[in-house]
Amino acid sequence: MQQKFSFDYPVRVQAHHTDYAGIAWHGTYVAWLEEARVEYLRSLGIEFADVVASGCDLPVVELSLRYRKALHLSQPAIVKTKLNFQGVRLNWDYEIRSPDDSDLYLTARVTLVPVDRQTWKIMRQLPPILQNAIANPH
Repeated sequence: MQQKFSFDYPVRVQAHHTDYAGIAWHGTYVAWLEEARVEYLRSLGIEFADVVASGCDLPVVELSLRYRKALHLSQPAIVKTKLNFQGVRLNWDYEIRSPDDSDLYLTARVTLVPVDRQTWKIMRQLPPILQNAIANPH
């Protein structure tokens, strides 16, 4: 079964996000993707610390980015996040766009899988804390 849900996370390019030319450094985008992912889970009532406390971790197993247009110092943007899952693979698809949706800065996909924190083996099913929230969003 595949589900698709979406979430928007606003960001603004701060000085510490930029290189010497005032352009957002490439690694900043990866941090924004993770922030959006964590805030999306929080919007579903899931604190990442609770996932870890339940004995599960969610490591990134795949990361793909396509930079399309530079973001500059002080520019606002929206990280648009969609969660697609099938089985235990959590595929997060992203677009970083201008607030008015006219400019596309980045597209990305990040794949996570649940692992048991004791054995470090991939779990055969999502832990209940994730399963329940994802099955019944907002």
